[in-house]
Amino acid sequence: MAYLKLRNVKKHFPGVQALSGISLELEEGKVHALVGENGAGKSTFLKILSGVYQPDGGEMEMGGELRAFRKPDDAIEAGVSVIYQELFLVNDLTVAENLLLGHLPTRCGVVDRRIMENRARELLLTFDEDISPSERVGRLPISQRQMLEIAKALARNAKVIAFDEPTSSLSEKEARKLFETIRELKSQGKVIIYVSHRLPEIFEISDTVTVFRDGRLIEHFPDIKTTNIDTIVNRMVGRSISDIYGYSKRVYGEAALEVKDLLGKGITSPADLVVRKGEVVGLFGLIGAGRTELLRLIYGAEPPLSGMVSIHGKKHESPGPAASIAKGLVFCPEDRKKEGIIGIRSVMENINLSVRRTFSPIGVINETKEAKNAGSFIERLSIRTPSPAQLVENLSGGNQQKVILARWLGEQVKVILFDEPTRGIDIGAKSEIYKLVMELAASGIAILLVSSDLPEVLGISDRIIVMNEGRLVGEFSREDATEENVMRLALPLGGAEKAGGGNEAKEGPVSAHKASRSVSS
Repeated sequence: MAYLKLRNVKKHFPGVQALSGISLELEEGKVHALVGENGAGKSTFLKILSGVYQPDGGEMEMGGELRAFRKPDDAIEAGVSVIYQELFLVNDLTVAENLLLGHLPTRCGVVDRRIMENRARELLLTFDEDISPSERVGRLPISQRQMLEIAKALARNAKVIAFDEPTSSLSEKEARKLFETIRELKSQGKVIIYVSHRLPEIFEISDTVTVFRDGRLIEHFPDIKTTNIDTIVNRMVGRSISDIYGYSKRVYGEAALEVKDLLGKGITSPADLVVRKGEVVGLFGLIGAGRTELLRLIYGAEPPLSGMVSIHGKKHESPGPAASIAKGLVFCPEDRKKEGIIGIRSVMENINLSVRRTFSPIGVINETKEAKNAGSFIERLSIRTPSPAQLVENLSGGNQQKVILARWLGEQVKVILFDEPTRGIDIGAKSEIYKLVMELAASGIAILLVSSDLPEVLGISDRIIVMNEGRLVGEFSREDATEENVMRLALPLGGAEKAGGGNEAKEGPVSAHKASRSVSS
């Protein structure tokens, strides 16, 4: 019997019908998947469920009782917990304070830190996470912050638990542990809602699947075994996507980016690599391998301990983001909301952030030039926005990524560093991002791309470089790379010393330092 019922639920925003009469019934003890492109209405659905938004029409019933949440506290009180992809943690508070925020244990009006930290420690043991309850959340990597958000929801003992892209920042081990937790919650009779763009995991963990498109419920499959990935993709995007990557072979030019003996935070052995003009080089490794740290060192966001970076044969003498941008080296970060966009400013302002210095040399904003530049890139990159004045935080993840890219393309770009460019993006938007990457490479731009999605790395790259525990351990050509041999190098127990067998990385990673040098040849 259905515990959660929604009937004809509607939500309208200026210029957008976010939900158009959604009716859905979800049962206890099942995992219900919601899928759809960015902007399909899934996030609006979750925010209505959690009391962040109030519907313009329709009704919701829980356990046979009509419910109308006017604020998030109402939903929490009713036993609803939503774990959003955009984490709601207070970085300046400790792990324990975040986990128990709103119901901190007190004694005589004072927070009992011993009880608080003990409770936090018990919750963390659920995920086998080695995190100190007294650690400041802001110091943790994004994967551990994701696990904290999930643990926070479990602390509330909710009846309805919704997960929004929960594995987007998790390692394979952490994802496995999450699935174990979800199965345990399912056995307890919880109503689990699971939103993810990773369709294989949808079919692994879910019992039912519902497809949203353009604010409408397109189809509900009460038994996920009666459908398949191809059918779901077709329902999501309204068309077949036969070749999502759209890879095309190119002729590469001279070295555009050269890294020599680079050492710094998170890099345990001197890193050497080369990316040529018009080439896409994928950088693969498990979470914690040092991929993001290496990109930040190359870009200058972190100061290097030693080594050098050259752009088109010229040594980059003054490392730092501003100097890198001036030399044509730009960075699209993993955490779009924290490091890539200014959410409370418009699409137009975000696109013009970097080029504003050239449009307004005397400090007076040239609105005519900025409007023309923003309009040009909105059209060129097919950025879906009601207008250039729309707040960028209201766009989908894929369109936010395009806004960041538009900002850099206003510069004289020579090298682009992408860190997880399709994280949290639906399959249709991924296809568009891949197309843009191919177009940029075809125009002669060198691209170094980090991704945790191995099929993505294999599908989009001309070469693949593998990282393991802070060092570069080998390289594969596109033709030689397979999921098996790339993963063999990436696994902590299968790194440089364990990489025997056929199709080995170029020159064979005999030692960490030699391996790091081999990838630049």
